[in-house]
Amino acid sequence: MKLKRYLFVLLSLIYLDLVFNLFSYDMYLRSSIFNILFFDLVNAAFISLIIGLFKPKVSKIIVNVIYLILGIWYSFHYIFYKVLHTPFSIVLFRQSDQPLQFGGTIVTSILQNIYMIVLFLLPFILLLVFKKRIKFEKVLLKEKIKYGVLFILTIGLFLGNIFIQNKDTGSIYNLYYETNNVALSIERLGVMSATYLDIRKTIFGFNEKIEVVNIEEKEDNELYDYDYNNLELDFRSGNNNINKINDYIKLESGTKQNRYTGMFKGKNLIYIVAESFSEIGVSEELTPTLYKMVHEGFDFENFYTSNNLSTIGGEFQALTGLYADNSILSSWRSGSAYYPYGLGNTFKNLGYDIHAYHNNSAYFQDRNVYLKNQGFTNYKGCYNGLEKVINCNQWPQSDVEMMTKTITDYINSDKPFMTYYMTVSGHFYYSFSENAMARKHKSEVANLNYPEQVKAYVATQIELDRALKVLVDKLEEAGKLDDTVFVLLADHYPYNMTIDNINKISTYKRDSLIEVNSNNLIIYNSKMKPVKVSKVGMSIDVLPTVLNLFGIEYDSRIIMGKDILSSSPGVAIFKNKSWVSDMGTYYAANGKFVAKVDDVPSDYVKNMNGIVNNRVAISRMIVQNNYYKYLFNK
Repeated sequence: MKLKRYLFVLLSLIYLDLVFNLFSYDMYLRSSIFNILFFDLVNAAFISLIIGLFKPKVSKIIVNVIYLILGIWYSFHYIFYKVLHTPFSIVLFRQSDQPLQFGGTIVTSILQNIYMIVLFLLPFILLLVFKKRIKFEKVLLKEKIKYGVLFILTIGLFLGNIFIQNKDTGSIYNLYYETNNVALSIERLGVMSATYLDIRKTIFGFNEKIEVVNIEEKEDNELYDYDYNNLELDFRSGNNNINKINDYIKLESGTKQNRYTGMFKGKNLIYIVAESFSEIGVSEELTPTLYKMVHEGFDFENFYTSNNLSTIGGEFQALTGLYADNSILSSWRSGSAYYPYGLGNTFKNLGYDIHAYHNNSAYFQDRNVYLKNQGFTNYKGCYNGLEKVINCNQWPQSDVEMMTKTITDYINSDKPFMTYYMTVSGHFYYSFSENAMARKHKSEVANLNYPEQVKAYVATQIELDRALKVLVDKLEEAGKLDDTVFVLLADHYPYNMTIDNINKISTYKRDSLIEVNSNNLIIYNSKMKPVKVSKVGMSIDVLPTVLNLFGIEYDSRIIMGKDILSSSPGVAIFKNKSWVSDMGTYYAANGKFVAKVDDVPSDYVKNMNGIVNNRVAISRMIVQNNYYKYLFNK
């Protein structure tokens, strides 16, 4: 057997994954070379076998094509991750407008990272450079048999490695047979293995393992024993997935009502998902309205905005209380799934005047479709009406203009109103030459001792702050401020900023996986007294928290987010199934748990991993199976 060929193939495959992980992730996310090696042993044997089946000239062409494709594929994964800070998945081919929106950004990123593309194409380049010295000889039958035997043996080693390991979250066995998480697969197994799993699970489907795990609720120190936010539901039998969701929900306890239940019943609601909003942009001097709302309402000290699928994922999480992943996008965008607790639907059923606005294209990624499905039939964006009253020809568009020109639609309503805003002024790029909102407020940040990217970002947050001030002032003039509740959360952190620049303005050092997502959540009413909330929460928890505050009947078991003000334990989940809880932080890529407290139960991490897996998997299954439509017989 010609070992040189096999060794070249093997070492080149290992090289590609090492380069990808070395330059893509922080140390705590980098893949195990041991796990990569076993999969690459199989791949190298397979490629060597394929090469040997053909005549020398054909084999040479095949080798060149394989390494060209590999170089392009690794480059594509790398650039996609750099631009959107989320891993690429096969199902995203159906969502081509997601990356195409950032076409200019992708071109810029390619130019900025051309050296990385060269590194990924290096095996292909070496083949071309040394083509005269690399000889492809006819492979005899006995050599072909040897490669076939090697292929079978490496498969045996590979499977043995899978089955001898434990079955905990993030183990090889777990990633292959019990869970579906592209981000964690890439981090633990490498790009090639993750691609194989992604293709297999996309084509053939995959049902994740669901095991109900309940962790005791913390003591709420309440004198009154509150009821659970649960309803009497008719769990009719359905298909296998429907029955699996039924079984899960029937065994869940749900969350209890609390002293804040119904606190805002009957009040107006302005619900804002703010583009790239982050606590690093909030200050008493430059953004006083944001600062006031953060600290004089419910002051959430451990809230996280998990970055999943860019803006559309953040908006999905904020509006549904379900965890976002790649597989939900088609259904969400088509408007085919039923959401009983969609904000528009919920408040419309209470007799509210409903409105929704977005100051970029009304149609991008089918926002006009999925917001209508949420009950927002009075939705305006650029090019379906809003362009008549604001300047839609600048980038990004102005939050101040949007809120100034739209508040007249609802402020004089005889009914209570529920208004939803998806803002855009905080969008990247963060430079004074490329961002109209940054230029607008350039003089206000001129004296800050930060790089231009940081100053430009803060300038965009000043625009958001001024927009909120417009709403506050107009509501106060109309005598409706005291009867209006503001809810504001981010779609995601400002991922176009480098982690170094984020840390230049942060009050503490953040990592690029978990703490970069630490954020403010605003739930504010001018008449309330400040309430500090130390419990961990995340974006999917906002909807059930709002439902409870407004005294709206709902079933807390069928929303995967949980009321942050309830006595249920808090947890924030991130794209690779790492998590933060009230007791500590878990890094899924290496299985490391960093405790915040001394008395962590021995089975706590295992149980929390079960809860995290379940909430991610059930979220996906609810959307894919249109479960709410089945459950409520719609």
